[in-house]
Order: sequence, then structure tokens, then C-alpha cells
Amino acid sequence: MFSVEGLAKRFGERVLFDGARLELEAGSGYVLTGANGTGKTTLLRIVAGLEPSEEGRLAFRAQASLVSDYPEAWRREVVYVHQQPYLFGTTIEKNLEYGLARRGVPRSEREARVREALAWAGLTERREVPPHKLSDGERQRAALARAKVLDPTLLLLDEPTANLDGDARKQVLELVTALCIENHTVVVASHDPEIIRLAILNRLCVADRRIEADD
Repeated sequence: MFSVEGLAKRFGERVLFDGARLELEAGSGYVLTGANGTGKTTLLRIVAGLEPSEEGRLAFRAQASLVSDYPEAWRREVVYVHQQPYLFGTTIEKNLEYGLARRGVPRSEREARVREALAWAGLTERREVPPHKLSDGERQRAALARAKVLDPTLLLLDEPTANLDGDARKQVLELVTALCIENHTVVVASHDPEIIRLAILNRLCVADRRIEADD
């Protein structure tokens, strides 16, 4: 469904990837592990078309491209959620509606999809609250709901449970699991042992400038 071949990426003298390869199957979930600084976030950003690389070839639904010439149409199908997601300073409801409005989705459909996503994330009662009044866990759930409402073909999550504990971490973990069960193609970069242990996720490890299956 999505593949990367011959990926090379460096920052100055520091080489992150050298001939790396990644293959993602439709409807599968993956957890991306590796030591800090090995390139997990960089890899997600490259897959999302947000980060350039020196070399690399991509294929998505049988369409090929160089990393340096990432097709604009793919950006509508590949969604990246940052570890510290940015939310507009309006209501959570408006945050979720924004992307749909930009895509020309009719208002009635937008409203229905936003209601469904808010309920899915347990944020219906918080829909009119601005992001700065949300807890860290609520902001992360809002970011996941904003991604889900766009119905992406490929969803990339960067450390979704980082800096969360207790119920907040548990609630986000449940949403990540639900996304995989719903047959989304999901890649989660994480150090969280509970995410890494999820049986529904295939384990990939970034090490020695490559990406390898970690069975």
C-alpha cells in the first residue's frame, strides 16, 4: 500500500538513514521503536511529505514518486499527528470541522462527521471549549479525533501517549487501539511499553540507519 525504498537522510555529518526500506500493508498497524535520535519522527515526517531527504523513492497505491517530489494529492490521504499537536485557538468542534471545510465537504456531512468523531474521542461535552482550557490528555484525544474525521488512508502518530499518565494515558491508548481495529493503516512511533506490546501492531525498529521488522 505504501513503501519507501533507498531512503537516505542526514543532518550535517549525522546520517540517520542510508538505503533504508519500509513496506506498509493496507489495513495493518505498526509500532515504530528505536533509541532516541535514531530517526523515528523524521521517518514519519518523510512519509507524510513534511521532511525532505537526499534520496528515496516512494510508492503509494501503485503510484511512484521521489521523496523530493511528493505528490500534493497524497497529502489528503496521509495524516501526521505530532507528539505535541497544534490546535487552533478556537473551539474543539471548529478544529475538527476545519479540514473538512477546506476539502469542500458539505456542511451537513461535516457536522455529522464531527459529532461522530467527538463522541468517539469522548469529547462531546467539551466541543465548545478552546484548546488552552483542555488537559494534555484531552488535547491529544482532540488531535486524534481531528485526524480520524478526515478518514485518512494512512495515519502516522508520533508518541501519542508521551507525557501522559493515569486515565489520560489509558484513554489515548484505547483510541489508538480502536483506530487499528477499525482497519486504518496506522504507524505509531512510541517508547510506551503498553503500545509496543499491543498484539494488533507489527513491530518495526529503527537502528543502524535501517528499518527492520522486530519480531
